[in-house]
Amino acid sequence: MGKVYLIGAGPGAADLITVRGMRLLEQADVVLHDALIEPAMLDYAPNAKKIAVGKRCGQRSTAQHFINKQIVDAALEHGVVVRLKGGDPMLFGRADEEMRALEAAGIEFEVVPGITAALASAASLQRSLTLRGVARSVALATHSRAADSDEIREQAKADSLVFYMGRDSAPEIAQQLIEAGRPGSTPVAIVEACSTSRERSLTLTLAQMALGEAQEWLDPAQPSLLMIGEAFRERSLAAKPKVHLKGMQAAA
Repeated sequence: MGKVYLIGAGPGAADLITVRGMRLLEQADVVLHDALIEPAMLDYAPNAKKIAVGKRCGQRSTAQHFINKQIVDAALEHGVVVRLKGGDPMLFGRADEEMRALEAAGIEFEVVPGITAALASAASLQRSLTLRGVARSVALATHSRAADSDEIREQAKADSLVFYMGRDSAPEIAQQLIEAGRPGSTPVAIVEACSTSRERSLTLTLAQMALGEAQEWLDPAQPSLLMIGEAFRERSLAAKPKVHLKGMQAAA
């Protein structure tokens, strides 16, 4: 019986995985990886069998119970099994379900953390999530569509608010935050494909996002992050949304 390593691949760029994660990939017999893993990262596991088990919004994907079974089956046949997960395994990654399946099967496992997209995006924007005198609290969230949910009101209390998997719901999220008391002038930064060669970002206001001004710009093929709060205010925020590409800047 082998050992399973749940490894955080980081935000995108292959060289942002941890040294421990990279070394374990080099030893792997099997790698079960998410859909958004950069292909170059799989080069760290030259001798491993690669199995794509990722989930992508709006597309056919592998059911979680089947992923759990594949991990267990791999550990029964191989010595070193890597479950490579985008970002950090313990943040919105369903790691708990996979760990429960491994525990039930009596299989040893270890979690190797990774850099989550919120931290990498803040670094790319050169904006601190906890800007002194401006932001003393941070909330990392996903959007709930429950009609009677109080989540958005609780989330709105955080100084810096980061929404994962919020691309399609961006106008709704913005409107709910405004209704919960956040000013329409609150800065918003949207980062796509963080840390990769495809990275780009858009800056606008919460009111503009509520009007859907980001939707035409957003690429449905790329992962995106909504970052909301005064910590993300441009030093001179323009009236129009601004698009930033790697190494250049242009008006939207």
